[in-house]
Order: sequence, then structure tokens, then C-alpha cells
Amino acid sequence: MTPRKLEYGVIPPDADAAFVAHMELVLDTYALPYDCLYPVLNMDEQPIPLLKETRAPIPATKDHPRRVDYEYERAGTASIFMFCEALVGWRQVSVRERRTKVDWALEVAELLRTRYRDAVKVIVVCDNRNTHTIGAFYEAFDPETARALVRRSEFRHTPKHGSWLNVAECELGAMTRQCVQGRRFATIEELRVETAAWQDYTNDKQRSVDRQFRTDDARNRLKSLYPKIKT
Repeated sequence: MTPRKLEYGVIPPDADAAFVAHMELVLDTYALPYDCLYPVLNMDEQPIPLLKETRAPIPATKDHPRRVDYEYERAGTASIFMFCEALVGWRQVSVRERRTKVDWALEVAELLRTRYRDAVKVIVVCDNRNTHTIGAFYEAFDPETARALVRRSEFRHTPKHGSWLNVAECELGAMTRQCVQGRRFATIEELRVETAAWQDYTNDKQRSVDRQFRTDDARNRLKSLYPKIKT
């Protein structure tokens, strides 16, 4: 069977025990009360094409919107990393040239050293992309440093076809619509400036994330995903 689409997004075939196990782990994580020593951090990422204008845009006037030529020149790609701590209404947007294991490890390590330096352990919810592994720390740092970072982090992966469970994916979608979509960025620096402005504005507003879908809801509304137990 192929994956189906419901109101939540793409979901797997019926009776998928692995899916529901990871789904309930993530949903239980979201139900945890806030604890600054064990904060819950979501992360997601996406590539963005860099596009240069081939002709200078015509500025907007009172009679016409800004006009841009349909032609453009490709200038490579960039990768946006979105981190979100939903319970406190905080998010961070980072832009890098790539999204390799090392890039990911460097981003997580920086947060552990700065914002979460006093935390005992950070619970990170992310998808199961092959770059999101504890082994990535060992590709970026010496063994002693890598092991110290692993001790202070716990990764809870969303299931395959379950990226819609990731709060950071929702934040990334909002940022894309409000800041990136329909615009051309010629350099990584330009993209960094604009995404940083979105980040600061959104954090200043302290827009929290109200995720109301819980384990009981999953068991009632997604019954077909749960294996039928023979008695």
C-alpha cells in the first residue's frame, strides 16, 4: 500500500506499529511541563535556491507594484535551519551553505553551548533524516567533545510520513510564507538578513505554539494506524 493523505498530511498505511510508537513518543514529549533543565527543542531544515536578477527591478509607485523580470540567474543554494522552543515562544533561524551531518552537528552544539548551557539535557524533536544522528557529532568534533554533547542531548524522531508532527516544520512553513516565498535572494548574506529580521520580529511578539493534538486524539481519530490486537 502507498501512503495516504488526511487532514494532518501524509500518513502511512493501516496498522503501522512503528509509526504509532514514534508518534505517541513525540506527542507525550509535547505534553511535558516546561522545565528549563530539560527543555524541548524542535528543529527542521530546508534548502532555498539563490537567484540573481538579470535586470534591475523597477521600484514600486503609487500606481504600480514593484516589477521584476521573469528571467533570473541561478546562484547555487542555501540551507535554512529552524529551531523552535514552543513552550516559551522562541525560534532561531540559521542559514548555511549546506545541510550535511557536520552542519547539523555544529548548529546543535552551538545551542548547547549558548542558550542551553545550563540545561542538564535538551530533548530534540526532529525528523529521521540520516544527518540527524548522534554520530554526526563525531564527524564534527573530537571524541571527548562529541561524547559530552551526546550526553547532554536526547533525540526523539518523528516517524516516517510523520513530519507534520514536528512543530519546527510548522514554524518553517510560516517563515517561508511570510519571509521567503515569492522573493529572490542572490546571496546567503541577503537571506540571513531577512530571516534574522523575521526571527527577531516573531520572538518579540512571543508567539507561542498551541498544539492541541494529543495522544488520546490520535487513538480516537487515527484508529486505522493502530494494529488490531487478536485476543
